[in-house]
Amino acid sequence: MYTTVRAKIIKIGNSRGVRIPRPLLEQAGLTDEVELSVQGDKLIIHSAHRVREGWAEYFAGMTDHGDDHLLDEPSTTRWDEDEWEW
Repeated sequence: MYTTVRAKIIKIGNSRGVRIPRPLLEQAGLTDEVELSVQGDKLIIHSAHRVREGWAEYFAGMTDHGDDHLLDEPSTTRWDEDEWEW
Protein backbone atom coordinates (compact mmCIF):
# COMPACT_ATOMS: atom_id res chain seq x y z
CA MET A 1 0.00 0.00 0.00
CA TYR A 2 1.47 3.34 -1.02
CA THR A 3 0.61 6.58 0.71
CA THR A 4 1.53 9.86 -0.94
CA VAL A 5 1.59 13.13 0.96
CA ARG A 6 2.73 16.49 -0.36
CA ALA A 7 4.97 18.45 2.02
CA LYS A 8 6.91 21.70 1.98
CA ILE A 9 10.65 21.89 2.47
CA ILE A 10 11.24 24.18 5.45
CA LYS A 11 14.30 26.05 6.72
CA ILE A 12 15.93 24.59 9.84
CA GLY A 13 18.98 26.68 10.76
CA ASN A 14 21.38 26.53 7.80
CA SER A 15 19.74 23.34 6.53
CA ARG A 16 16.37 22.35 5.12
CA GLY A 17 13.95 19.76 6.39
CA VAL A 18 10.66 18.02 5.80
CA ARG A 19 8.08 17.29 8.48
CA ILE A 20 6.99 13.68 8.12
CA PRO A 21 3.43 12.94 9.28
CA ARG A 22 3.09 10.34 12.04
CA PRO A 23 1.07 7.85 9.91
CA LEU A 24 3.91 7.74 7.37
CA LEU A 25 6.51 7.27 10.11
CA GLU A 26 4.52 4.40 11.58
CA GLN A 27 3.85 2.79 8.20
CA ALA A 28 7.56 2.93 7.32
CA GLY A 29 8.68 1.85 10.79
CA LEU A 30 10.99 4.86 11.14
CA THR A 31 12.28 5.72 14.61
CA ASP A 32 14.68 8.34 16.00
CA GLU A 33 17.61 7.58 13.71
CA VAL A 34 17.47 7.15 9.94
CA GLU A 35 19.88 6.78 7.04
CA LEU A 36 19.57 9.02 3.99
CA SER A 37 20.74 8.24 0.48
CA VAL A 38 20.12 9.54 -3.01
CA GLN A 39 19.17 7.30 -5.93
CA GLY A 40 18.79 9.27 -9.13
CA ASP A 41 16.39 12.10 -8.34
CA LYS A 42 14.97 10.40 -5.23
CA LEU A 43 15.89 10.93 -1.58
CA ILE A 44 15.65 7.58 0.21
CA ILE A 45 15.02 7.51 3.97
CA HIS A 46 15.17 4.22 5.86
CA SER A 47 15.71 3.04 9.43
CA ALA A 48 19.32 3.17 10.54
CA HIS A 49 20.89 -0.24 10.94
CA ARG A 50 21.99 -0.90 14.47
CA VAL A 51 25.65 -1.66 15.04
CA ARG A 52 26.27 -5.42 15.03
CA GLU A 53 22.70 -6.09 13.92
CA GLY A 54 22.36 -9.75 12.95
CA TRP A 55 25.68 -10.81 14.46
CA ALA A 56 24.06 -13.30 16.86
CA GLU A 57 22.41 -15.16 13.97
CA TYR A 58 25.63 -15.03 11.94
CA PHE A 59 27.71 -16.51 14.76
CA ALA A 60 25.07 -19.17 15.43
CA GLY A 61 25.42 -20.15 11.75
CA MET A 62 29.20 -20.37 12.20
CA THR A 63 28.67 -22.88 15.00
CA ASP A 64 26.35 -24.95 12.83
CA HIS A 65 29.03 -25.10 10.10
CA GLY A 66 31.94 -25.76 12.46
CA ASP A 67 33.55 -22.40 11.73
CA ASP A 68 33.75 -21.29 15.35
CA HIS A 69 37.20 -22.57 16.32
CA LEU A 70 40.59 -20.87 16.56
CA LEU A 71 42.71 -21.07 13.44
CA ASP A 72 45.95 -21.28 15.44
CA GLU A 73 46.42 -23.42 18.50
CA PRO A 74 47.13 -21.37 21.62
CA SER A 75 50.77 -21.50 22.64
CA THR A 76 52.48 -20.47 25.84
CA THR A 77 55.75 -18.67 26.22
CA ARG A 78 58.32 -18.81 28.96
CA TRP A 79 56.84 -15.57 30.35
CA ASP A 80 53.45 -17.28 30.63
CA GLU A 81 54.98 -20.15 32.58
CA ASP A 82 57.35 -18.17 34.84
CA GLU A 83 55.89 -14.68 35.31
CA TRP A 84 52.13 -14.78 34.89
CA GLU A 85 50.01 -15.05 38.02
CA TRP A 86 46.26 -15.50 38.28
